[in-house]
Amino acid sequence: MKAKLSRLWWSLMAMIVLCPGFALAAGGGNEAPIVIVADTRKLTGVLAWWANLYNESHLQFMLLTIVLIPVTGVVFGVIADLIMSRIGIDLKSKDLPGH
Repeated sequence: MKAKLSRLWWSLMAMIVLCPGFALAAGGGNEAPIVIVADTRKLTGVLAWWANLYNESHLQFMLLTIVLIPVTGVVFGVIADLIMSRIGIDLKSKDLPGH
């Protein structure tokens, strides 16, 4: 049993090590590289700007996305806190029931 597990372990390790090599070997030839772009034909306003930013600069798109996700989380958290305090849910006290 131990020999089978050892053989399985080494087979898995060989697959992990060799899989990137197989992927790189599969892309050779005279083919043009794939270009990934956002379809902006039917978009307007902020969505069109966002898609055009993605098409023009992946770095700027990435940085803006990294900044916007936490900011959006904070805004939604503050709004949820205000709504819960208005309906009577107090999250600021740490009194646990039954203690």
